[in-house]
Amino acid sequence: MSSAMSASSDLSKIVRDKYMCLPQGDKVQVTYIWIDGTGEGLCCKTRTLDSEPKGIEGNAEDVPEWNFFGSSVYWPDGSNSDMYLMPVCLFRDPFTLDPNKLVLCEVLRHNRKPAETNLRNSCRQVMEQAGHSHPWFGMEQEYSLLDLDKHPFGWPKNGFPGPEGQLRHLLILDRCLVLHWHCPISLLPSSAGFCSCSVGTNKSYGRDIAECHYKACLYAGVKITGTNAETMPSQWEFQVGPCEGIAMGDHLWMARFVLHRVCEDFGVVATLDPKPIAGDWYGAGCHTNFSTEAMRNQGGLQHIEEAIEKLSKRHSYHIRMYDPKGGADNSRRLTGSHETSSIHEFSAGIDNRNASIRIPQHVGKGGCGYFEDRRPAANCDPYAVTEAITRTCVLNETEPVPVGEVP
Repeated sequence: MSSAMSASSDLSKIVRDKYMCLPQGDKVQVTYIWIDGTGEGLCCKTRTLDSEPKGIEGNAEDVPEWNFFGSSVYWPDGSNSDMYLMPVCLFRDPFTLDPNKLVLCEVLRHNRKPAETNLRNSCRQVMEQAGHSHPWFGMEQEYSLLDLDKHPFGWPKNGFPGPEGQLRHLLILDRCLVLHWHCPISLLPSSAGFCSCSVGTNKSYGRDIAECHYKACLYAGVKITGTNAETMPSQWEFQVGPCEGIAMGDHLWMARFVLHRVCEDFGVVATLDPKPIAGDWYGAGCHTNFSTEAMRNQGGLQHIEEAIEKLSKRHSYHIRMYDPKGGADNSRRLTGSHETSSIHEFSAGIDNRNASIRIPQHVGKGGCGYFEDRRPAANCDPYAVTEAITRTCVLNETEPVPVGEVP
């Protein structure tokens, strides 16, 4: 971002703060949020209510339904393009503050049937069927920060390792990256080491954004449990959960919305692309931790191993469900390198980060707990992921999966 643009942005925020301090009487602003026709993007619009919605534990029953023009957000044009917004989960608004609200919505077609990208509807039905097992999820959302020109945030502008072979070599040492670029040495960071959980101006790019996002999620009521820098410079992760059933998808989607809104204030872009930088760089996933009540109790390791056996027989089905393009996006990430398994093979092991399924060390020793599915891509739909895991591990679905559909 140029200095002129930065100064203009700073001034705009100062002006905005003046208006944000104005009283709003007894009126309440409610921002409706929904998933667009691509299945990856988020949309929002705001309306005024005469009183504050009193949703309990996220319930949004007293928020009125609304509508929008579908073809304006990637749904096909047509004579029946009006779509309905059905409020399902209520949060506090960290941007305009109390008593204002954010509300996550399901999208219905003109005939009141779920829109194509409304995967919450079927997920909710599956979670209701599996309620007796009390399925818990925790999802680790990785994301990458980019400038508006799509260049990685904080990277030297003249040192980008482009496709023409500008990258001389890349050494991976204990998850740390040592970079040698075809660019003037003055453009390199003063310390050439990058690694997960890095600290320092020359190693950590975008910490202010990650910390503001964390605070905003806590204020909103999102079940965020942590954050850390990831291995690739300008890549971060936050964790949401544990959440039971449908709440996992609700809270992760809202956390994503909050992330994009925070990034607006900083003038940067957060991408969930599973391989944001082509080449010998770490990709971005959404590792998903799962357990049932039986797995969490004494002797639960046996139930974990039984679930992994079920997963091993439906690998291609899960791959299709783990990114919005049926596995095509994940094929760029799941190469067997950079702490990933191969997209073509199923594997599992204790504390093995190159496996499809990892059993944490403490779970293996303690004999109960949870397992981690490391296959979901960063841009996965959490409703699709949690539904697939529940169908296989709890509802014992075993229908055959067509051969040859894994990229």
